[in-house]
Amino acid sequence: MARAVADWSKGPEPPRKQKITPYFPSIQEAPAKFIDKILPKRASKVGLLAFFYFCWLLTFTLLLNHSAQAGNIHGYGKPQSVWCGASFWSPKNECGLNGNRCRPFNNASFAFRCPANCKATHVLNPRAVGDIEVNYKTFVIGGPTYSDENSTLPETVYRGDSFICQAAIHSGIVGNDKGGCGVALLTGEQTNFASTKRHGIQSFSFDSSFPKSYTFLSGLSSECVRDLRWPLLAVTCGFTAILSVCTTSVPVFFSSVFVMLFFHVGLVSDPPNHSDYASLTSIIIGRFLPAAFVAAVFYHYAIKHQLKGLTANIERTIIWLGGAWVGALNNYTFTFIPIQRLTPHDINAEPGAVLALILIVLIIFFIAVGQAWYLWQEGLLRKYLAIYSFMGAGLILCVVLPPLNLRVHHYFLALLLLPGTRTQTRLSLLYQGILVGLFINGTARWGFDSIMQTTEELRQDGQLGTILPVISTPVLGASNITFSWSKPPPPYDGISVLVNDVERLRWYYGEGSPDHTFYRYDGVEREYYRFGYMTGSQTGDYTKAGIWETDGGWIPMKPGPSR
Repeated sequence: MARAVADWSKGPEPPRKQKITPYFPSIQEAPAKFIDKILPKRASKVGLLAFFYFCWLLTFTLLLNHSAQAGNIHGYGKPQSVWCGASFWSPKNECGLNGNRCRPFNNASFAFRCPANCKATHVLNPRAVGDIEVNYKTFVIGGPTYSDENSTLPETVYRGDSFICQAAIHSGIVGNDKGGCGVALLTGEQTNFASTKRHGIQSFSFDSSFPKSYTFLSGLSSECVRDLRWPLLAVTCGFTAILSVCTTSVPVFFSSVFVMLFFHVGLVSDPPNHSDYASLTSIIIGRFLPAAFVAAVFYHYAIKHQLKGLTANIERTIIWLGGAWVGALNNYTFTFIPIQRLTPHDINAEPGAVLALILIVLIIFFIAVGQAWYLWQEGLLRKYLAIYSFMGAGLILCVVLPPLNLRVHHYFLALLLLPGTRTQTRLSLLYQGILVGLFINGTARWGFDSIMQTTEELRQDGQLGTILPVISTPVLGASNITFSWSKPPPPYDGISVLVNDVERLRWYYGEGSPDHTFYRYDGVEREYYRFGYMTGSQTGDYTKAGIWETDGGWIPMKPGPSR
């Protein structure tokens, strides 16, 4: 039996080489034949290719340079470019006692410029807003008290920790598709932030006070340059399509498409966080060199074998190049998949992620079975079973290797699956194009992030899993509330108290009695109290919020941590 399986795994004799027979071959081959006819010499073709590169580079650079100009807002000067998750307030207690590190609170303005597609930015770890936690969603607190998207916004106020660009989209000052400019005016302490859904963003409510808030100025005269990613997409997409239709050289096709897509993703469609275009360009060039080396390796072992001898240039353009664009633009094309990060914690925490992962695994399994069939027909199944067995053993070793955790980035997933796409079928063309696009997006946007990460690296700004303070039932007065606690256990030496998500007290062992009284001079607002242990200036997890009601009652904290 084993011998029969081994003999079968060798494949048919002779091997059946897969080759695409073009539909309407005379039409698909016409552009390349026309170029061969008018430019029969190699030197002429090289000159035409150089001119083609020059035209793309000139058009791309001029549009990019125009897009990089921040413009001017009359009376406020040149707006500062900010990333989609920028805000005026840092999470947890990073603004310090009473928020002093995040001053000024009012009487200041900030001219800003937002990129496009900021609605896609979500918080990836739970973030407390009073007694609720926001996770895997946009982060906007407040806004107008009405949902009419065409109404004016004279009283629109957002809490200071709201993401500026998302709040600007919510208010209507900035559009999501093209970005835009605006001026935020700090308005100091405000109360009762409303929840409304506007322009596709649902804001969260907060029914108490916060020391820093802002609104947006309307009616300003500006020369804001919008984000030109869509015109630039048309340029690069058009040039890559023309190249794909007209060339029969596999090295020219792949190297050209790889370079164009890489710089388009890194500089335009999904750039890393950056302060200016000079620093962004430096980042992308630094990431391009190792990415190009890896691309050369998988070109040698997979891509050239699939594309060699393929004369169906229009099919290659639609299927392979189209797939590459789908993968490269995955910050748009795959946003419907409810998986932000491929880690056990995120998969368990994000709604719908487990089902999505099961479906993805099933799809990959059936695709792998189909690809294995084509590899068997070409007599390559044994070779690729050995390759993937080696890869599987390596992954198992990574999983069991303490104290690191395996994190499968999408560039790494592309590298794992690309070898199995070397056969020349239409489905393989699609799979390979998508995987190349995913590799480009992953390395241009994030770089070669390690697949083996510590728990701290995976956690980022998430919950630490530290022990929580045990707070005695508070003593309630007519206009005050007193909390008491026991001595912090080692290694902790202090207590941090957040009131309405702002640090209002730091108590250290040996500096007074382990209790504190907070006062409230009017009873019209709830107050939210959270407590966390400290080691020096470092804070662990906080408790969930306990609520001092407007009628003087107390709602105890629910079990579990918060950040």
